[in-house]
Amino acid sequence: MNAVNGQYGKVYITGAGPGDVNLVTLRAKAVVELADVILYDNLVNPEILSWARPDALRISVGKMPYCSVVTQETINETMVEHAKLGKQVVRLKGGDPLIFGRGAEEASFLKENGISFEIIPGVTSSLAAGAYSGIPLTHRDASQMVLFVTGHTKKGSTKGLNFDWKMLAAFEGTIVFYMGVKNLQLITENLVAAGKSPHTPVAVVENGTLLHQRVISGILSEINDQVAAAAVGTPALIIVGDVVRYHQELDWFADIQKQFKQQIA
Repeated sequence: MNAVNGQYGKVYITGAGPGDVNLVTLRAKAVVELADVILYDNLVNPEILSWARPDALRISVGKMPYCSVVTQETINETMVEHAKLGKQVVRLKGGDPLIFGRGAEEASFLKENGISFEIIPGVTSSLAAGAYSGIPLTHRDASQMVLFVTGHTKKGSTKGLNFDWKMLAAFEGTIVFYMGVKNLQLITENLVAAGKSPHTPVAVVENGTLLHQRVISGILSEINDQVAAAAVGTPALIIVGDVVRYHQELDWFADIQKQFKQQIA
Protein backbone atom coordinates (compact mmCIF):
# COMPACT_ATOMS: atom_id res chain seq x y z
CA MET A 1 0.00 0.00 0.00
CA ASN A 2 1.18 3.49 -0.80
CA ALA A 3 -0.37 4.96 2.33
CA VAL A 4 0.39 6.25 5.80
CA ASN A 5 0.95 3.35 8.22
CA GLY A 6 -0.30 0.97 5.54
CA GLN A 7 -3.79 2.48 5.62
CA TYR A 8 -5.69 4.15 2.82
CA GLY A 9 -7.53 7.35 3.58
CA LYS A 10 -11.28 7.80 3.32
CA VAL A 11 -13.38 9.83 0.91
CA TYR A 12 -16.38 11.83 2.10
CA ILE A 13 -18.83 12.48 -0.73
CA THR A 14 -20.40 15.55 0.76
CA GLY A 15 -23.38 17.74 -0.08
CA ALA A 16 -22.53 21.42 0.27
CA GLY A 17 -26.15 22.52 0.14
CA PRO A 18 -27.86 24.96 -2.21
CA GLY A 19 -25.73 28.08 -1.74
CA ASP A 20 -26.50 29.75 1.59
CA VAL A 21 -23.77 28.53 3.98
CA ASN A 22 -26.27 28.53 6.83
CA LEU A 23 -27.91 25.52 5.18
CA VAL A 24 -24.78 23.33 5.28
CA THR A 25 -25.18 20.34 7.61
CA LEU A 26 -23.12 20.00 10.79
CA ARG A 27 -21.60 16.77 9.47
CA ALA A 28 -20.50 18.44 6.25
CA LYS A 29 -18.87 21.28 8.17
CA ALA A 30 -17.06 18.82 10.43
CA VAL A 31 -15.47 16.84 7.59
CA VAL A 32 -14.44 20.01 5.75
CA GLU A 33 -12.66 21.21 8.89
CA LEU A 34 -10.72 17.93 9.20
CA ALA A 35 -9.97 17.28 5.52
CA ASP A 36 -6.48 16.90 4.09
CA VAL A 37 -7.76 17.33 0.53
CA ILE A 38 -10.95 18.96 -0.77
CA LEU A 39 -12.18 18.48 -4.33
CA TYR A 40 -14.91 21.07 -4.81
CA ASP A 41 -17.44 21.88 -7.50
CA ASN A 42 -18.07 25.21 -9.17
CA LEU A 43 -21.31 25.91 -7.30
CA VAL A 44 -19.87 25.41 -3.81
CA ASN A 45 -19.99 28.62 -1.78
CA PRO A 46 -16.36 29.81 -1.34
CA GLU A 47 -17.04 30.56 2.33
CA ILE A 48 -17.30 26.82 2.97
CA LEU A 49 -13.70 26.38 1.85
CA SER A 50 -12.59 28.91 4.47
CA TRP A 51 -13.57 26.38 7.15
CA ALA A 52 -10.79 24.06 6.03
CA ARG A 53 -7.37 23.87 7.66
CA PRO A 54 -4.83 26.34 6.21
CA ASP A 55 -2.68 23.43 5.02
CA ALA A 56 -5.53 21.52 3.38
CA LEU A 57 -5.14 21.04 -0.36
CA ARG A 58 -8.03 22.63 -2.24
CA ILE A 59 -8.62 21.36 -5.77
CA SER A 60 -11.22 22.95 -8.04
CA VAL A 61 -12.95 20.34 -10.17
CA GLY A 62 -15.76 22.65 -11.15
CA LYS A 63 -18.00 21.74 -14.03
CA MET A 64 -20.75 23.79 -15.61
CA PRO A 65 -23.44 22.53 -17.97
CA TYR A 66 -22.32 22.81 -21.60
CA CYS A 67 -18.74 23.77 -20.67
CA SER A 68 -17.13 21.05 -18.58
CA VAL A 69 -13.58 21.80 -17.51
CA VAL A 70 -12.56 18.70 -15.56
CA THR A 71 -13.64 15.27 -16.73
CA GLN A 72 -15.41 12.88 -14.40
CA GLU A 73 -12.63 10.36 -14.99
CA THR A 74 -10.06 12.86 -13.73
CA ILE A 75 -12.13 13.57 -10.64
CA ASN A 76 -12.45 9.86 -9.89
CA GLU A 77 -8.74 9.22 -10.32
CA THR A 78 -7.80 12.24 -8.20
CA MET A 79 -9.94 11.05 -5.29
CA VAL A 80 -8.35 7.60 -5.40
CA GLU A 81 -4.84 8.98 -5.79
CA HIS A 82 -5.04 11.07 -2.61
CA ALA A 83 -6.89 8.41 -0.63
CA LYS A 84 -4.14 5.90 -1.47
CA LEU A 85 -1.66 8.36 0.03
CA GLY A 86 -3.55 8.03 3.31
CA LYS A 87 -5.31 11.39 2.99
CA GLN A 88 -8.77 12.22 4.27
CA VAL A 89 -10.53 13.47 1.14
CA VAL A 90 -13.72 15.52 0.94
CA ARG A 91 -15.51 15.49 -2.39
CA LEU A 92 -17.62 18.62 -2.00
CA LYS A 93 -20.68 18.89 -4.23
CA GLY A 94 -23.38 21.52 -4.54
CA GLY A 95 -26.79 20.49 -3.23
CA ASP A 96 -27.12 16.79 -2.44
CA PRO A 97 -24.57 14.39 -3.94
CA LEU A 98 -27.19 11.81 -4.94
CA ILE A 99 -29.67 14.17 -6.62
CA PHE A 100 -28.29 14.60 -10.15
CA GLY A 101 -24.86 14.94 -8.55
CA ARG A 102 -23.09 11.83 -9.87
CA GLY A 103 -22.33 10.87 -6.30
CA ALA A 104 -23.31 7.26 -6.90
CA GLU A 105 -20.94 7.01 -9.86
CA GLU A 106 -18.08 8.30 -7.74
CA ALA A 107 -18.94 5.97 -4.86
CA SER A 108 -18.93 3.01 -7.24
CA PHE A 109 -15.49 3.98 -8.54
CA LEU A 110 -14.15 4.26 -5.00
CA LYS A 111 -15.55 0.85 -4.09
CA GLU A 112 -14.01 -0.71 -7.19
CA ASN A 113 -10.64 0.67 -6.10
CA GLY A 114 -10.86 -0.46 -2.50
CA ILE A 115 -11.37 3.01 -1.02
CA SER A 116 -13.77 3.43 1.89
CA PHE A 117 -16.25 6.25 1.62
CA GLU A 118 -19.10 8.01 3.37
CA ILE A 119 -21.98 9.84 1.69
CA ILE A 120 -23.10 12.97 3.53
CA PRO A 121 -26.48 14.33 2.39
CA GLY A 122 -27.00 17.98 1.59
CA VAL A 123 -30.06 20.18 1.16
CA THR A 124 -30.94 19.78 -2.51
CA SER A 125 -31.53 22.94 -4.49
CA SER A 126 -35.16 22.24 -5.38
CA LEU A 127 -36.24 22.08 -1.74
CA ALA A 128 -34.23 25.15 -0.80
CA ALA A 129 -35.19 27.23 -3.83
CA GLY A 130 -38.83 26.40 -3.23
CA ALA A 131 -38.63 27.45 0.40
CA TYR A 132 -36.68 30.65 -0.35
CA SER A 133 -39.10 31.69 -3.09
CA GLY A 134 -42.27 30.93 -1.16
CA ILE A 135 -43.18 28.04 -3.45
CA PRO A 136 -44.15 24.91 -1.49
CA LEU A 137 -43.35 21.89 -3.63
CA THR A 138 -46.29 20.13 -2.01
CA HIS A 139 -49.49 21.64 -0.65
CA ARG A 140 -52.67 19.94 0.48
CA ASP A 141 -54.73 22.13 -1.83
CA ALA A 142 -52.41 22.12 -4.84
CA SER A 143 -50.01 19.18 -5.11
CA GLN A 144 -49.56 15.82 -3.44
CA MET A 145 -46.65 14.69 -5.62
CA VAL A 146 -43.25 16.00 -6.74
CA LEU A 147 -41.22 14.90 -9.75
CA PHE A 148 -37.53 15.76 -10.14
CA VAL A 149 -36.25 15.82 -13.73
CA THR A 150 -32.81 16.60 -15.12
CA GLY A 151 -32.93 19.17 -17.89
CA HIS A 152 -29.91 17.93 -19.83
CA THR A 153 -28.02 14.76 -20.63
CA LYS A 154 -24.37 13.87 -20.05
CA LYS A 155 -23.57 15.80 -23.21
CA GLY A 156 -25.56 18.83 -22.10
CA SER A 157 -28.45 18.44 -24.52
CA THR A 158 -32.07 17.35 -24.30
CA LYS A 159 -31.82 15.74 -27.74
CA GLY A 160 -30.91 12.39 -26.28
CA LEU A 161 -33.43 12.42 -23.45
CA ASN A 162 -36.13 9.78 -23.44
CA PHE A 163 -38.73 12.03 -21.86
CA ASP A 164 -42.26 10.72 -21.90
CA TRP A 165 -43.73 14.15 -22.52
CA LYS A 166 -47.30 12.89 -22.35
CA MET A 167 -46.62 11.45 -18.90
CA LEU A 168 -45.02 14.71 -17.77
CA ALA A 169 -47.88 16.75 -19.18
CA ALA A 170 -50.44 14.55 -17.40
CA PHE A 171 -48.57 14.59 -14.09
CA GLU A 172 -50.82 16.28 -11.53
CA GLY A 173 -48.13 17.24 -9.06
CA THR A 174 -45.18 19.61 -9.08
CA ILE A 175 -42.41 19.11 -11.66
CA VAL A 176 -38.95 20.49 -10.93
CA PHE A 177 -36.39 20.62 -13.73
CA TYR A 178 -32.77 20.79 -12.63
CA MET A 179 -30.18 22.28 -15.00
CA GLY A 180 -32.80 23.01 -17.62
CA VAL A 181 -32.84 26.77 -18.07
CA LYS A 182 -30.83 26.59 -21.31
CA ASN A 183 -33.53 24.31 -22.68
CA LEU A 184 -36.49 26.16 -21.20
CA GLN A 185 -38.15 26.80 -24.55
CA LEU A 186 -37.84 23.16 -25.58
CA ILE A 187 -39.23 22.00 -22.23
CA THR A 188 -42.21 24.36 -22.20
CA GLU A 189 -43.09 23.78 -25.85
CA ASN A 190 -42.99 20.00 -25.45
CA LEU A 191 -45.12 20.09 -22.31
CA VAL A 192 -47.77 22.19 -24.04
CA ALA A 193 -47.63 20.08 -27.21
CA ALA A 194 -48.16 16.96 -25.08
CA GLY A 195 -51.29 18.39 -23.51
CA LYS A 196 -50.19 20.53 -20.55
CA SER A 197 -52.26 23.69 -20.31
CA PRO A 198 -50.34 26.71 -21.62
CA HIS A 199 -51.72 28.58 -18.61
CA THR A 200 -49.99 26.26 -16.12
CA PRO A 201 -48.04 28.33 -13.56
CA VAL A 202 -44.26 28.10 -13.79
CA ALA A 203 -41.35 29.78 -12.03
CA VAL A 204 -37.64 29.95 -12.74
CA VAL A 205 -35.49 30.46 -9.65
CA GLU A 206 -31.99 31.76 -10.32
CA ASN A 207 -29.25 31.59 -7.64
CA GLY A 208 -31.64 30.11 -5.11
CA THR A 209 -31.04 30.94 -1.40
CA LEU A 210 -28.43 33.60 -2.17
CA LEU A 211 -29.06 37.29 -1.61
CA HIS A 212 -29.04 37.88 -5.37
CA GLN A 213 -31.71 35.22 -5.92
CA ARG A 214 -34.24 36.07 -8.62
CA VAL A 215 -37.65 34.50 -9.24
CA ILE A 216 -39.34 34.88 -12.61
CA SER A 217 -42.90 33.56 -12.53
CA GLY A 218 -45.55 33.28 -15.20
CA ILE A 219 -47.27 30.64 -17.31
CA LEU A 220 -45.89 28.00 -19.66
CA SER A 221 -46.77 29.90 -22.83
CA GLU A 222 -45.02 33.10 -21.72
CA ILE A 223 -42.19 32.16 -19.35
CA ASN A 224 -39.54 31.71 -22.04
CA ASP A 225 -39.89 35.31 -23.23
CA GLN A 226 -39.86 36.56 -19.63
CA VAL A 227 -36.69 34.64 -18.78
CA ALA A 228 -34.98 35.80 -21.96
CA ALA A 229 -35.90 39.42 -21.23
CA ALA A 230 -34.51 39.10 -17.70
CA ALA A 231 -31.30 37.46 -19.00
CA VAL A 232 -31.57 34.68 -16.45
CA GLY A 233 -28.42 32.60 -16.14
CA THR A 234 -27.28 29.52 -14.28
CA PRO A 235 -27.71 28.02 -11.77
CA ALA A 236 -31.47 28.04 -12.10
CA LEU A 237 -34.37 25.68 -11.45
CA ILE A 238 -37.69 25.42 -13.26
CA ILE A 239 -40.76 24.74 -11.09
CA VAL A 240 -43.97 23.78 -12.90
CA GLY A 241 -47.35 23.43 -11.23
CA ASP A 242 -50.14 25.09 -9.29
CA VAL A 243 -47.91 25.53 -6.23
CA VAL A 244 -46.25 28.45 -8.03
CA ARG A 245 -49.40 30.46 -7.28
CA TYR A 246 -48.24 30.73 -3.65
CA HIS A 247 -45.08 32.62 -4.59
CA GLN A 248 -46.45 36.13 -4.15
CA GLU A 249 -48.17 35.30 -0.86
CA LEU A 250 -45.31 33.39 0.79
CA ASP A 251 -42.22 35.12 -0.60
CA TRP A 252 -40.61 35.92 2.77
CA PHE A 253 -37.08 36.08 1.36
CA ALA A 254 -37.87 39.15 -0.74
CA ASP A 255 -38.04 41.17 2.49
CA ILE A 256 -34.58 39.93 3.50
CA GLN A 257 -33.21 40.93 0.11
CA LYS A 258 -34.81 44.35 0.37
CA GLN A 259 -33.30 44.93 3.81
CA PHE A 260 -29.87 43.89 2.54
CA LYS A 261 -30.05 46.30 -0.39
CA GLN A 262 -31.02 49.13 1.95
CA GLN A 263 -28.05 48.36 4.21
CA ILE A 264 -25.52 48.55 1.39
CA ALA A 265 -27.14 51.52 -0.38
